[in-house]
Amino acid sequence: MSKKISISQNFLTNKKLIGRIINLSSITKQDTVVEIGTGKGHLTQILCKKCGFLYSIEIDQRLYEQAREKLSGCQNLKLIHGDFLKYRLPAKKKYKVFANIPYSITTQIIHKLTDASNPPCDIWLVVEKGAAKRFTGVPGESIQSLSLKTGWDMEILYHFRRSDFHPMPSVDSVLLHLSKKVKPDIEKREFREFQRFVTHSLKYGLYGKKSLLTKRQVHTALKREKLPPLSPSGEILYIQWLCLFRCYQRVK
Repeated sequence: MSKKISISQNFLTNKKLIGRIINLSSITKQDTVVEIGTGKGHLTQILCKKCGFLYSIEIDQRLYEQAREKLSGCQNLKLIHGDFLKYRLPAKKKYKVFANIPYSITTQIIHKLTDASNPPCDIWLVVEKGAAKRFTGVPGESIQSLSLKTGWDMEILYHFRRSDFHPMPSVDSVLLHLSKKVKPDIEKREFREFQRFVTHSLKYGLYGKKSLLTKRQVHTALKREKLPPLSPSGEILYIQWLCLFRCYQRVK
């Protein structure tokens, strides 16, 4: 991660807007929160008022020094100078994440959080709209979106205007919420097999010469679970993927 990462970041400075998006979260005074990128401290300041304790990590030396001075009165804040991608997340305690992140490392950040041995229970990230759509499987599912959905519920909570940021970004931005499922749809021991099934099926189709299932098996499995048949458009719902993976496990 470059020491110049702040150059690629677009800051939110409007207190009213920041308050509005934080109020879309479930953060309370009982929560420990991790913020990725302190930036100029505007978001940090309001998060401190909302949560019980905040860990805020900033890689840029200049921004860190400025934030340390600006936020010196925040008693429930630990400001950390460092690279979030190398930062050790809480090992045991429950925590949440709220951040306006550099868009260039969105994928690395989401993987770090969702793959952690002790992941956050909730994540709110300001991200590029196109990236949010890819993670949520819009307009079509991918190995990335389907893998995430096994353990996380995802939704876009807020659409920003480009003028909400300084400097103004060249892309549209949204607030993406990821909520950890109490029980994952796929057990840890089955996860790699599910990924292999999805990867193969995305490449060769769900039925056909090189597919893992027959057309009859697909039709019967969906009908048994009272799910709609596969759409002629080629769109396959997440719940259909789960159903067909279970079918594959039975017949392989």
